[in-house]
Amino acid sequence: VQLQASGGGLVEAGGSLRLSCAVSGSVRSINDMGWYRQAPGKQRELVATITSGGSQNYADSVKGRFSISRDNAKNTVYLQMNSLKPEDTAVYYCNAEITRWGAIWAHGYWGQGTQVTVSS
Repeated sequence: VQLQASGGGLVEAGGSLRLSCAVSGSVRSINDMGWYRQAPGKQRELVATITSGGSQNYADSVKGRFSISRDNAKNTVYLQMNSLKPEDTAVYYCNAEITRWGAIWAHGYWGQGTQVTVSS
């Protein structure tokens, strides 16, 4: 199982970016998917999560600016980031709870991370 994140980059404050994370491999089902971020010198923190049914949860710091969505047919999760601020600068990681074919339990998997830099 692999998670491939893409879409990061350098953007000015107030700008937008859209992150994508595609899951590939021997996947029977995917439960929750989400995005986390880690800024230099800080711990990794939750940004947003989405259940298989579409229920969303956001960190207070991104509510009203970020939107998480998923395409279950493509095993892909997205993060639309609007009104970006310099404090949003971090490496963004996708995460998914995946049950592999032949497995009983779901396990959490991480993508490789994509850098988002917001200039002031």
